[in-house]
Amino acid sequence: MVYAAKLLDLQKKVQMSTSTGFRSNTITSPGTTERDNGGSFTGLNQSTLTLTTIDLHNFLRSRRSIRRFKPDPVPDSVIQAILSTATYAPSAHNRQPWRFVVLTELSVKTRLADAMAEDFVRDLKRDGLPEEKVQAQIKRSKERITSAPVAILLSLDMSEMDSYPDQNRTNAEYMMTVQSVAAAGLQLLLAAHAEGLGGVWACWPLFAQETIRKTLDLRETWQPQGMFFIGYPVEIPETRERKNIESISLRL
Repeated sequence: MVYAAKLLDLQKKVQMSTSTGFRSNTITSPGTTERDNGGSFTGLNQSTLTLTTIDLHNFLRSRRSIRRFKPDPVPDSVIQAILSTATYAPSAHNRQPWRFVVLTELSVKTRLADAMAEDFVRDLKRDGLPEEKVQAQIKRSKERITSAPVAILLSLDMSEMDSYPDQNRTNAEYMMTVQSVAAAGLQLLLAAHAEGLGGVWACWPLFAQETIRKTLDLRETWQPQGMFFIGYPVEIPETRERKNIESISLRL
């Protein structure tokens, strides 16, 4: 199993790093590496696995935005595991307002890409872009959706969130929901990364919410927020420079 191999490789790294004096954390491993019917790892025969703090930070920092994928399909069990892990993100009131729509069929992805393109063409022309630039952007957007083995539409659902009589708290509640769904999106990308997959986030659904809802026949309460493209990466890009911590933080 891929997961078992990763754990073994991580153990070897830990054994090497602990001999050099790196600080480590002890966590409980999932035990057996088989998945249940829902794609989650079973928790039988739990054992401890020592991971260095450096290992954990390096893993989190090694995620990249991947835009080119191999045509290899992603197993359903892997997709289920990614979604299950995404649901462990924190959420306001623990209402878990995220909703996922998984697109793997080319015909469905093509239908969605064509429908969204109509909205984008209208908006881009309204912005005054010349026809050749409009068509280039539309072509790129369509290819992004249709070429990824898996596209996951992330939506929010306000139906279980709190209601208030005043606009200020209503706005705050909505923002809390958006933040909760965004947290699930990052968790989804990290879960895909843990499976050896690449992924990238796109915000296009915000500009075509009603079109997406009608095309995919979504519930009225599901508000499209973002789309994640997942697959096995063709290549891993280099790390982009990050802003200096001192320039973006304040300690009081």
